[in-house]
Amino acid sequence: MAVLRIDHKAQSTKVNLPMYMILPDPVTMDGIPVRKRKVLYLLHGLSDDGSAWQRFTTIESLASDYGLVVVMPSVGRSFYNDLPNGQNYFTYIVEEIPQYLQDVFAIEPRREDTYIAGLSMGGYGAMKAAFRHPEKYAAAGSFSGVLSFSLLASHIQMDPQESEEFSQLFGDLGQLPGSTNDPINWVRNYDIKAGELPKLFISCGLQDDLYPTNTHFISECKKKGIPLEFHDEPGAHAWPFWEKQIVLFLKFALGERE
Repeated sequence: MAVLRIDHKAQSTKVNLPMYMILPDPVTMDGIPVRKRKVLYLLHGLSDDGSAWQRFTTIESLASDYGLVVVMPSVGRSFYNDLPNGQNYFTYIVEEIPQYLQDVFAIEPRREDTYIAGLSMGGYGAMKAAFRHPEKYAAAGSFSGVLSFSLLASHIQMDPQESEEFSQLFGDLGQLPGSTNDPINWVRNYDIKAGELPKLFISCGLQDDLYPTNTHFISECKKKGIPLEFHDEPGAHAWPFWEKQIVLFLKFALGERE
């Protein structure tokens, strides 16, 4: 596999960003060109960047086994939001990067060949993309994701540093639960008639502080009649757990490896 780092000035965010890609080698392509490959967007957590998945997991080997193109963007601590200052990170993920791949690499996969997943903050971003743009993805995965703000808002408000940061991201924290930025809101207001959601995969470690936000999200999905696969097991908010989950997600989305 070839691993690329692309530094480019994103129009959506008005700042230069590094993006990492894993591409198949010509000798292993078996006549299937890059432009026809399945594409996985893999999102990082709050304290990482786009290089984290490659550094801490076996994603390169998994990409080789499945013949995937893997795209790992960097979005800082944006929570994959379009921010009040005009840095539009959600737009960057769901619109600008796919257009960039089409323009530069002629990669234009169909919905059934496009997947998105992430850990922690990246799980939030992946679910947001799935609910806001279900027409773009065949499957979406959240590993230890931030999936309910009603259970986090009071904790955030008690920490001055977190309170300041999240206020800049989301505005009035008192209004965050149930707002358009709250994953529970995405579930409750999702119109099933508007289009079929991607296949959803949710996982969280039993020792993870975010476990209650995941079970809350799952409960709301069940009330709405939204199918998903949930996986939990002993584990913390850490890479050993996420390494297992990316394997399970790819098996869920794509089937057994070659």
